[in-house]
Amino acid sequence: MMLDHTHDAHLRSWVKGADDHPEFPIQNLPLCSFSDASCVRRGGVAIGDYILDLQALAEAGLVDREDLPIVATAAQPKLNDFFALASAQRRQLRSVLSGLLTAGHPAKHQAERLLVPMDQATLHLPADVPDYTDFFAGIHHAMTAGRMFRPDNPLLPNYKHVPIAYHGRSSSVRASGHPVVHPVGQRAVHGGTTPDYGPSRRLDYELEIAIWISGGNQLGEPIPIDRAAEQIVGFGLLNDWSARDVQAWETQPLGPFLGKNFLTTVSPFVVTSEALAPFRCAQPARAEGDPRPLPYLLDEEDQANGALDMTIEVLLLTPAMREHGRPPVVLARSSGLDLYWTPAQMVAHHSSNGCDLRAGDLFGTGTVSGPGPEGHGSLLEMTSAGKNPVTLPSGETRTFLEDGDEVILRGWCEREGYARIGFGEARGTVLAPLSKELLA
Repeated sequence: MMLDHTHDAHLRSWVKGADDHPEFPIQNLPLCSFSDASCVRRGGVAIGDYILDLQALAEAGLVDREDLPIVATAAQPKLNDFFALASAQRRQLRSVLSGLLTAGHPAKHQAERLLVPMDQATLHLPADVPDYTDFFAGIHHAMTAGRMFRPDNPLLPNYKHVPIAYHGRSSSVRASGHPVVHPVGQRAVHGGTTPDYGPSRRLDYELEIAIWISGGNQLGEPIPIDRAAEQIVGFGLLNDWSARDVQAWETQPLGPFLGKNFLTTVSPFVVTSEALAPFRCAQPARAEGDPRPLPYLLDEEDQANGALDMTIEVLLLTPAMREHGRPPVVLARSSGLDLYWTPAQMVAHHSSNGCDLRAGDLFGTGTVSGPGPEGHGSLLEMTSAGKNPVTLPSGETRTFLEDGDEVILRGWCEREGYARIGFGEARGTVLAPLSKELLA
């Protein structure tokens, strides 16, 4: 990814509050789909505490004729068509918007009318999700979880050779804020071979990074590793909610099913690959003795600049904390550098057998956990599968989530010499099960 004038830390905007905004300064410009009091859904761009209405911008006569088709494409209610554009066209939109929003632009007073206050907007899922794939690229999560089942051999032999993943359910992907109806299902009974049925007793979150895909390869046409990064439109936050007891019972022999497909929460903002150029860095070196990736997964440029230096964290707000006005508590914090595989390697592997990727496809990285307890990206790890409850500052304890709990994911990138940019939030509050008649 190339650095240009849009990344200049000294760049200033005429939008009130945008300069040095902790998440959405002019150096970020993440895309979204939103509606306001008019109930008309359209594309937008976050800037400070506002959303620039791209539909209104396309109609306002403030964009040069050659740039208008790209702005109009990004202004659509869903961003799939924009995702499908070439990376050069996506960069062009960023340049146009950065110029318009820069301090001193002569169209400031006309453009001010195109801003919608964030607190007056409803944010939607950025795009239709044709397919959703969840990877298992967080090696520290894989190691910690693996030790619970295979203490002497936590990683299966394939882990360091291939980016492991499962295909999830795209129909249940929702934007931040959608409630988490407590899932019910067949639950594993410890030490037994006969399940019971009811609400999950081991409802969990997974702290993940979302990857939005451009797609466009034909069926049977792999995407080479040296072009895979071009297929990534942007990033966000993702919570792969998991009913661990349901998952444990059903996952053999074919993998996750009802234990995971009841809901996947994503943040509503797509922080573009272009915005993240200052925060790309070398993929951490593999441990001594680890295998070298096979040639179709190995590109020297990707190894040198394909990792993302992104901090992510998970917070919890319980009903009691909410009632007493307490803030949510940070449970864990980790980094995009804790991933064993780069995003480009995930794209290359996903298409290596000829699988065709489509605009709006969503990847989850898998749980991003750090090497120590402060970085555990799930309660499964944090509580050693429920054996060691977490004590919260409120005095409450948790082994797994309870009804009324709200889980909040946050993320940001910062580096000396560049403006800090954020990813918004991915929130979800657990509600009591709806299928009470099935539990009678």
